[in-house]
Amino acid sequence: MHRIAILLALGAAAAAAPPEVFRYGRFEQALTAAQDYADPLQDVRVEVEFSGPKKARVRTPAFWDGGRTWRVRFSPEREGAWRFRVLTPGFSPSEGSFRVRAYRGPNELMRRGAPRVSANRRHFVYADGTPWFWLADTAWNGALLSTDVEWQEYLANRAAKKFTAIQFVTTQWRAGRQDERGQKAFSVESGKLTVNPAFFQRMDKKFEAVAERGLVSAPVMLWALTSKEKESPGAVLPEEQAAALASYIAARYDAFPVMWLLGGDGDYRGEKAERWKKIGRAVFPPGRPHRPVTLHPGGMQDPWPLLKDEPWLDFLMFQTGHGSNERKWRWHATEGLAKAWTMTPTRPVLDGEPNYEGHISYSKEPIGDYAVRRAAYYSLFVAPTAGVTYGAHGIWYWARKPEVPLDHPRSGVALPWRECLAYPGGNQMRVMRDIFDSIPWWQLRPDRSLLGDNPVDEGFTNYIVAASSEKKDFALVYLPKNEAVRLNLAGRKKPAQATWIDPRTGRRKPSGGVTGAVELRAPDTQDWLLLLDWR
Repeated sequence: MHRIAILLALGAAAAAAPPEVFRYGRFEQALTAAQDYADPLQDVRVEVEFSGPKKARVRTPAFWDGGRTWRVRFSPEREGAWRFRVLTPGFSPSEGSFRVRAYRGPNELMRRGAPRVSANRRHFVYADGTPWFWLADTAWNGALLSTDVEWQEYLANRAAKKFTAIQFVTTQWRAGRQDERGQKAFSVESGKLTVNPAFFQRMDKKFEAVAERGLVSAPVMLWALTSKEKESPGAVLPEEQAAALASYIAARYDAFPVMWLLGGDGDYRGEKAERWKKIGRAVFPPGRPHRPVTLHPGGMQDPWPLLKDEPWLDFLMFQTGHGSNERKWRWHATEGLAKAWTMTPTRPVLDGEPNYEGHISYSKEPIGDYAVRRAAYYSLFVAPTAGVTYGAHGIWYWARKPEVPLDHPRSGVALPWRECLAYPGGNQMRVMRDIFDSIPWWQLRPDRSLLGDNPVDEGFTNYIVAASSEKKDFALVYLPKNEAVRLNLAGRKKPAQATWIDPRTGRRKPSGGVTGAVELRAPDTQDWLLLLDWR
């Protein structure tokens, strides 16, 4: 009997022990309301306060999950004992505790913490300060339309190719009216906005799968370009309802490693900027911590001069678009990112939608891997390097058969998503990552002073871009289709070691020491990278 009593006592002690979570992981607590609410989004706001080591104190909103169930999610960044306290009366449990311990596994996000803006506000870093390179893939419809098995297969492929983030849409939108099970994220009836917890319970698994692969979710909260059916929330919901829907999504997923795209494919310029200022301030109010936030704008648009002072805005995104003509390449190289990075206050700048492989360009030409590479390297060199996004036509739409995407009649036939996983441009993104991982890429800044006189042709097909480190001890030059490049290396104390790098394969070809005003011939007339190293 004595032994049984001991076992029972040990069992009771184990049952009473507070739950454990990993540092940078997620603590989740279900809360039960004492009453029903006719409008859970408007009738009550549930807040939970978390307190932990070194006097840490954070307030976090809970979210409705159907019936009388609310949930709160929190990502702790300090090890040790934590407590939570529900600040809104009428919810149980009203308080509780848990312990946080360090993670020792291979997942970089769990070991180092979700990305945030660097101290110099030029790129992104893990929570521990290690630079984090944004290499996103575009799967707008992926989380919406994929099965769980398909999503896992897709994520495994992208993780193996060294992608770091996935861009996707979190509600019905212009190219996807419902999810794979026929559910919609929200509805509006008689002027009342209602969210569908079943839709988001399925979406939870998609966020979890992304994080488990060590990838960051870059979800669009409010797609802002709609069709005649008026399905996209960023375009059709009044400001208050748009903010309520986005706030719900933020409360549900901000504890995951995410980089928020508050709006998708929207025009935020002119008087429209005021709408998005109000939505942003409502969703991400001052004093409440949140993951980094931006807006995904329409093609070849620059909304940032009117939005740059918004306190909720953490980084600047562009859509350089799906072009192949002189106007597109000139804008890409000399406008957009090339100008935005000089604005104050300083923020990371990146291209969130360049040429999609397999898409038909604005000039009705198919976009191949060369145009994908050119767009990527332009984006990485014309502003301080923070990262870039890739896209494949059949993947963003999540095509299962060859077809033209819904409400995108001029984009061309999208091939099945599995076929698009093997596109050469997508494979070359891993080559690009390997190249940048071999240098301190976060030190790169645009630097045209490296270049001599390189005449640009009428079609802008041979415009060279260059970037050098802040200390001027290494540089990269991208030649789109040039037989040679003229360099201006005068004033350097020693010759640079020049190396040609093939952006298709990563193969390197040393070219010896170079100095002064010099012309180097490229290995051939394809696009090439030139690494100059004075270290």
